[in-house]
Amino acid sequence: MKRVIQIEEFAQGCNLDVLYMGMRDTAEVDSSDLNRPGLQMTGFFEYFAVNRVQLFGMVEMTYLQTLSKEVRLQRLDRFFANPIPCVLIGRNLTPPAEFMECAKKYDVPVLMSGLTTTKLSHKASLYLDEILAPSISRHGGLMDVYGVGVYITGDSGVGKSETALELVKRGHRFVADDVVEIHRLSDDSLIGRSPDIIRHMMEIRGLGIIDVSVLYGMGSVVRDKAINLAIHLEPGDIRNIDRLGNANEYITLLGIKVPQITLPVRPGRNLAIVIEVAAMNFRLKSMGTDGGTAQNIMAVLGSR
Repeated sequence: MKRVIQIEEFAQGCNLDVLYMGMRDTAEVDSSDLNRPGLQMTGFFEYFAVNRVQLFGMVEMTYLQTLSKEVRLQRLDRFFANPIPCVLIGRNLTPPAEFMECAKKYDVPVLMSGLTTTKLSHKASLYLDEILAPSISRHGGLMDVYGVGVYITGDSGVGKSETALELVKRGHRFVADDVVEIHRLSDDSLIGRSPDIIRHMMEIRGLGIIDVSVLYGMGSVVRDKAINLAIHLEPGDIRNIDRLGNANEYITLLGIKVPQITLPVRPGRNLAIVIEVAAMNFRLKSMGTDGGTAQNIMAVLGSR
């Protein structure tokens, strides 16, 4: 599936210098993989990945210098005539005059970096992975609790924001409130973040909108966080609730199953403490440690 990327944002995100921008400020990309057009410079254009960002390194540039001016111009003209998104050059290598001539002729953006070709490829692929990742927006909140990304869900008014605020007061980091943008970076990795327009903002009923980064400092917020555990807040008593922590519940987000715990919400119950214990218990299980002790704590807290 093709996605449109902003060339200037791509350059800023990967710390690239713009050699030529032209009339194009966007590009269509369908893969985070980059193509090194060594074979194309030899004249072989079969199976040419034209929809990928093209990367020129020391090998490609050195080979171009071995060609005569006429052949070099012919190969580069045929290369740039394809609908390629943009071209990256590593090691701050100076391209031949024919290179920039063809780029301007076909209006293809050219970007440069001082990084080695391998490092530049890795950095650009990571950026494109994030941009091209499938994404959804879901109602809820996201917190970083003891290094565990906790996705808090529940009906409107159940107390998600108040619980998140109590977690911030206890030293944990705030990611998003009310709306969480969820991105699938790989087959088993989900990243959540807040929409830009409400980043660091939290709505507290009776107070309105507050800026967490201003009230508690920038150390209390984080831009994004992997989603490791889902906590669903359910008002009132819940029948057949798991009291021993043996049942395995999951929520599916973008095809990935995330462990979920349902917590009953009752007056006087400190949900922040319970979520802290749930995060610690999750970390124990992730490290392969028997979480029996933590499960017993959860059972005791759940009976209060």
